[in-house]
This record gives sequence, C-alpha cells and structure tokens, in this order.
Amino acid sequence: MKSFYHFLMKYRQPKKLDDITAFANDAYEDHGFPKQSTDYDEISRYLEMNGHYITTMALFDKAWDLYIQNEE
Repeated sequence: MKSFYHFLMKYRQPKKLDDITAFANDAYEDHGFPKQSTDYDEISRYLEMNGHYITTMALFDKAWDLYIQNEE
C-alpha cells in the first residue's frame, strides 16, 4: 500500500482547483508531513497539531476516503 502522502500528491496542481488540490499543494510544502505513513490516526493527529493550512478535518476525512477506495 502506498502512503497517504504519495496518494495525495496525484491531486497536486499549479492552480487551486478544489479543496483537495489546495490540501495536496499545502501538504507538499509541509516538510514535516508524515510522508511515509499509511495510518489514519498518525496523520490525523499530525494535522490537528500542525496542519494550520487545512480548513477542516472533514477535508482530510474526504481525502482519506478516496485513499482507502483507491488502495483496496
């Protein structure tokens, strides 16, 4: 299974197309993001403490659902 970060990077775009694109772009710029993790709790805790760029944790949940759907 590839990491959540690796999955999220496929949504990176030069222009903000939607909230997931903005999340991907911001995560790319976040050098502390747990790039190798496949663990929901680890990434969620990280974003709650350090993800000042994510507007709502519901956005992370939406991206996580896409991740799980694509990785199964």
